[in-house]
Parts: sequence; C-alpha cells; structure tokens
Amino acid sequence: MFIREEDLPRARAIWESTAQTNFRKSLWEARDKATKIVGSQDPTAWMDYESVWMRKDYWESLCHRWATRPWRERSQAAKRNRAAHPEKNVHTSGLVSYAIHNQKLEAYDKLMVDRYAEGTP
Repeated sequence: MFIREEDLPRARAIWESTAQTNFRKSLWEARDKATKIVGSQDPTAWMDYESVWMRKDYWESLCHRWATRPWRERSQAAKRNRAAHPEKNVHTSGLVSYAIHNQKLEAYDKLMVDRYAEGTP
C-alpha cells in the first residue's frame, strides 16, 4: 500500500488520529444513549446500562471516571467554551465555516445596498 518506508510513520500518525477521533465520538454517543435510556445525568446511574461494544468492567470504570469532579469540571468548561464561540462550532465548507461565510455575505449585502442605493449615480 505504501510505496516508501518513510511514509509509514505519517500513515501511523494519521491512523491513530482518526481512531482517536472516532473513539471519542463513540464514547460521547454511548454516554448520550445511556443518559436517555437511564433517564439520569449521573454517570454512576449508567453503570447498569450495557453497551453492546464495550466490556462491562471497562464501561463501569469509565462511569466512575466521568463521575469525578475534575472530569465534570473539564466537561463543563468545554461546554462553556463551545457556547462562547458558536462561530467555531458549525459545519464547515472547506476551510471556512458557514458562520464566516454568512458574516461575509451579510457584509457584502450591506456594502452593495449602500453602494447602489436608489438615487445614486
């Protein structure tokens, strides 16, 4: 698959980055599903929820970790940060987010209205 030996470290880094992102998303989905099924925001209440793809002892260990004060504080700080910067948390179209595109379009529309208002030469 890789022609040159020197490509392997970069391929490994990309693989690990992708796996980390996917695993983080899977954990978020598992927490979200457990919250909805159990009907509680308390991670210790989720321990009886059995994830299909994870061993029970791993799930219980994660529930205990999610219930710790440091983890909850970091989670709340991240939520506040995302809420404080909504323009950075939208889907993107290439390198520029939809929010930035929208801001530029609004500025352009205002410029065109000002420039070509009725009664101007």
